[in-house]
Amino acid sequence: MSKQAFEKFINPKSPAKIKEEFRQEKRKIKAEMRAEGEERRRIKAAKLRGENIEPTNTSQNKNNYQNDNKRSNKFSDKRKNNTFAKSPSSEKTDSSRFEKKGDFRKTKNYGVKNERFVKEDEGKKEEMPLNKFIAHSGVSSRREAAELVKFGHVKVNGDVVYEPAFKVSEKDKIELKGKPVHLQKKLVYILLNKPKDHITTTKDEKGRKTVLDLLKGINDINGIYPVGRLDRNTTGVLLLTNDGELAQKLTHPSFQIKKIYEVGLNKPLTKEHAEAIANGIELEDGFIKADAVGYADTKDKSIVGVEIHSGRNRIVRRIFEHLGYEVKKLDRVMFANLTKKNVERGKWRYLAEKEVRLLKYMNASLGKKSKTKVE
Repeated sequence: MSKQAFEKFINPKSPAKIKEEFRQEKRKIKAEMRAEGEERRRIKAAKLRGENIEPTNTSQNKNNYQNDNKRSNKFSDKRKNNTFAKSPSSEKTDSSRFEKKGDFRKTKNYGVKNERFVKEDEGKKEEMPLNKFIAHSGVSSRREAAELVKFGHVKVNGDVVYEPAFKVSEKDKIELKGKPVHLQKKLVYILLNKPKDHITTTKDEKGRKTVLDLLKGINDINGIYPVGRLDRNTTGVLLLTNDGELAQKLTHPSFQIKKIYEVGLNKPLTKEHAEAIANGIELEDGFIKADAVGYADTKDKSIVGVEIHSGRNRIVRRIFEHLGYEVKKLDRVMFANLTKKNVERGKWRYLAEKEVRLLKYMNASLGKKSKTKVE
């Protein structure tokens, strides 16, 4: 297979472009957070003064600010020429208005955070939804944790809780099926180049080899589990972590995480079938289409590259089987912009801090953009 031809098919974004997109997204989020912080401080200051005010729309404030700037520029020349008439009241300085009893400038507590608010804020920071707590403990993903709670497998301080959004903290005693659950202090991110004949799970009742058997050199693998699934005979990129929140987002359909597979077929893929895969076909569990399809090797049209974001079970194999092909080889070459470069089959490596950061920023960015439900 021509490696160069397949790399052309993948055509990933340049690292510089990805970084710049993340920087822009980060700046936007920081600006929004600053605006929200200013709004919260304004409301708290008003409460300390005994006033009751309603929150303002920050986006409306931005528009008003821009309009004010336009107006100020428009009349700047008139101000310079002193063409505005002064009102009689403006000539006098009303110093008495600064001496009112209720004025915030005279209030001792102005600018000093009330102890009651400090305690409330600290409590809120410590608390989190029950399913999020379980996910952060490395037991399962956030979605799976929600199911465990709904089925009554979780106790909080001795009582069964059925609501995943129930607020808990580290001070609470959390039990899952009778075993205590604690938050993970150290998060681990591992990229594995999965070989054949290994099950993508943490345990196998039939005693078959699992992907965790390949993680040699890690002292404590408790809480580490694979993100998503690869069939027993499917090879390639597999992410493992104990970060339940990130795992849940990477596997949730709404985030549309990109996956690229190299597919080896028993016969050349026809142009008509390639177009059908790109346009979409109807399977027994619903409609599906690939994001991109191409020949990985122009000389051998039985080797195909497929880009897809669906996480449905055995979806790539089922697409080709539906069209009358037999999949001889299936290798995932990319998952969420992670590749198996410089990682031999059956070997693994830790993700670099930069890769983890990009994963999380990409995750946040995609989460905001995806508004519609997808497969």
